[in-house]
Amino acid sequence: MSISIGQEVPDFTAEATNDTTVTLSRLEGEQVVIYFYPKDSTPGCTTEGGNFRDHKNAFDEANTRIFGVSRDGLRAHENFKAKQGFNFELISDKDEALCQLFDVIKLKKMYGKEHLGVERSTFLIDKNGKLAQEWRGVKVPGHVEKVLEAAQELNATAR
Repeated sequence: MSISIGQEVPDFTAEATNDTTVTLSRLEGEQVVIYFYPKDSTPGCTTEGGNFRDHKNAFDEANTRIFGVSRDGLRAHENFKAKQGFNFELISDKDEALCQLFDVIKLKKMYGKEHLGVERSTFLIDKNGKLAQEWRGVKVPGHVEKVLEAAQELNATAR
């Protein structure tokens, strides 16, 4: 199943760091960025998370909440978040429910072997719970700035 731009994102509830439970419908009125990344404490994922951390004030000004999602458990997430000083919550998706909802599990190749893994992807949800924009197969450099720009534009038109 894949959600199309302009479609309402089905409501979900997920466990996150800081003893938080994230329920999409409870975030109505705020824009939401959900970014999927392969694994805690790996170079690309650390850089991407750090970029979101460093731009969080600008996302806040654009009425946009940030959530990172991977299949790692909450303990790994808590360690990753603390070590990197992330100022947003990380969602644990061990059962891949969110990964499947957003269709981010893809066949990947590493060292010549194929395996199923999380394709680095980001989704911007508007304040009414509809998918406003998506980025798939993300390359980390410059990505967060593009997402921020889209969030700012969306927030400006939503007023």
